[in-house]
Amino acid sequence: MNSFRTELEDPIVQKDIVDLEKKIREFRDGKIHDEKFRSLRLARGIYGQRQPGVQMIRIKLPFGKVSFKQFLRIADISDEYASSNLHLTTRQDIQIHYVSLDRTPELWAKLEQDDITLREACGNTVRNVTASPTSGIDPNEPFDVSPYAYATFKYFLRNPICQEMGRKFKIAFSSSDADTAFTYIHDLGFIPKLILKEGKEVRGFKVLFGGGLGAQPSIAHIVNEFLPEDELIPYIESTLRVFDRYGERSNRNKARMKFLVAKLGLDEVLRLIAEERVANRTKHFKIDRDTVDLPQIPDKIELTDVPISDQLLYQRWLDTNVFEQKQHGFYGVYIKVTTGDIPTSKARKFIAAINGLVADEIRITINQGLLLKYVRKEALPVLFERLKELEFVKPGFDSVSDITTCPGTDTCNLGISNSTELARVLEDLISEEFDDLIENQDIKIKISGCMNSCGQHGLAHIGFHGSSLKAAGKVVPAAQVLLGGGTVGDGVGRAADKVIKVPSKRTKDVVRVILDNYSQNKNGDELFNDFYDRFGKDHFYQLLKPLADLSTLTPDEFVDWGHEEIFETAIGVGECAGVMIDLVSTLLLEAEEKLNWSIESMDAKAYSDSIYHAYSVFISSAKALLLDKGINSSTQVGIIRDFDEQYKDSQILKGLESFADLVLQINKNEPSAEFARAYLGSTVDFIKRVKLAKEFN
Repeated sequence: MNSFRTELEDPIVQKDIVDLEKKIREFRDGKIHDEKFRSLRLARGIYGQRQPGVQMIRIKLPFGKVSFKQFLRIADISDEYASSNLHLTTRQDIQIHYVSLDRTPELWAKLEQDDITLREACGNTVRNVTASPTSGIDPNEPFDVSPYAYATFKYFLRNPICQEMGRKFKIAFSSSDADTAFTYIHDLGFIPKLILKEGKEVRGFKVLFGGGLGAQPSIAHIVNEFLPEDELIPYIESTLRVFDRYGERSNRNKARMKFLVAKLGLDEVLRLIAEERVANRTKHFKIDRDTVDLPQIPDKIELTDVPISDQLLYQRWLDTNVFEQKQHGFYGVYIKVTTGDIPTSKARKFIAAINGLVADEIRITINQGLLLKYVRKEALPVLFERLKELEFVKPGFDSVSDITTCPGTDTCNLGISNSTELARVLEDLISEEFDDLIENQDIKIKISGCMNSCGQHGLAHIGFHGSSLKAAGKVVPAAQVLLGGGTVGDGVGRAADKVIKVPSKRTKDVVRVILDNYSQNKNGDELFNDFYDRFGKDHFYQLLKPLADLSTLTPDEFVDWGHEEIFETAIGVGECAGVMIDLVSTLLLEAEEKLNWSIESMDAKAYSDSIYHAYSVFISSAKALLLDKGINSSTQVGIIRDFDEQYKDSQILKGLESFADLVLQINKNEPSAEFARAYLGSTVDFIKRVKLAKEFN
């Protein structure tokens, strides 16, 4: 690890990586509980795979922005440490697979040399902040949301308030009312708005709150039509503080923000958020609008006329994959990436091909593709021919033929069925039988390997998620069919309806039947969801019911897509959520560690951080003593309440009004130096009382 200390200039990042190496060593030596270690590595982007002994590494790229140099660095890392493949995700990350745990600190250090992080890409943290890939060049955007997405990423990275929440927290920024970032399925979503105030344009955001997909999808609530831009970060901070304190921690299936809203009611959650504002580090946060550098635009160069090798394909590519930016004379070019997978050899050829023709900034799109920016009109023919050599000019970006999918059983512990091969099969079907729909950007098909919706099946017009059926004493790979989801616009969306479950090998017929029925019965230019609403869910159930008949199964239908062996369900332990560590000694050690962090933050005059670390000391210590009595509280506010009930007459609380009054000073006071010192002092005193009580017992 010595090399990390000399190669990395940022001491905070260096400390992170050195600490990871130390924790891995302690885990190997049996000094760290495996569940505790699992929580720690997830927050460092290290995710267990379906295959034992190897890890998936999720590389966090705020709003999907990546330079040529970074793209090549990630390709080099994948060659040296992983499987020589780059997987683009629906949260605009890049994932690499089959990495040895022991090599992850070294891998991380090399990524950081080009300002690429793994920190908080997984685990119960603020996940990658996503944004419309067109932000900054969108002809319809009120303003560029990129600086706001970046400021959100930067402010909450390593922020004490969101390191150990009950579940993950997702944030998205759309560039316009078209809502291409799907704000309505996020814990917090933001759509840019402009208002006139005293003759001047004022920036702000429409706020979407409490959305989410998964097994129980929930469309977000519109809670603010205009949040001024300088209140954006404080609002997110207050929300995270409430989520951390009141969110569920025992039952991870009920631990997302949408469930807290269902439990307490939207008005109560919003009241708590408003109440929490006093404790924020800042009440107004000025966003640096220039924090995201403009990409280096390609110089105007003389280009020789390039003969177009396939004029029909070129025109379709122009029609479906190319659009004029808001910057006059420049074009954005989308690249459709099948299943989001790019071999590293192709990645290098790709960068070489586009260099000099596009800006040095690639955006990973939310449907697992790529967006190139600032292409001059005269460069389009050359770019087309170069991309064509790489098979990167398939028309129909974000159309019915551009299918989103998660990795499924290829690598994911939770995958039930193979989603990637199914995506390829369905794309081939549409290309061969529905070529006229390749330009249809109304219908979206999305696939997940399980019900958790990493492939966003819950917001698809036609969605599938992996499942299973039983027939003839055997298990059959199956797909749950969902219909009618999608984006309405300006923060309004639709969750897809579950219609019927069919054997996986019949999904081709499902798509065929649905698209044929739509083509034959739609009224003129009727959109798919209008057509679905007109006929109703039962119409489609009856239409597809023959395909669910298990009495006609063939031997091939007991084998999943992309496999040769007979199907069997083999679901591992999911890692998307963190884990509960119910070991008293571990919690008390954690409390000591957090106390040190509080003291370090105080010394650095980071008073808000010091206060929150001190708060975490109270919570960890109290939980440890409650667990000692066999009481497992499922929320932080529950821990505070239960501790008062169980220890009100104890020496620990002697002379104190109550534990709640002691701890919840945190949201009654400004985070000043004076309060931070007093609160830290109370924490030190409380730890001493806990230790005495433990010794006495």
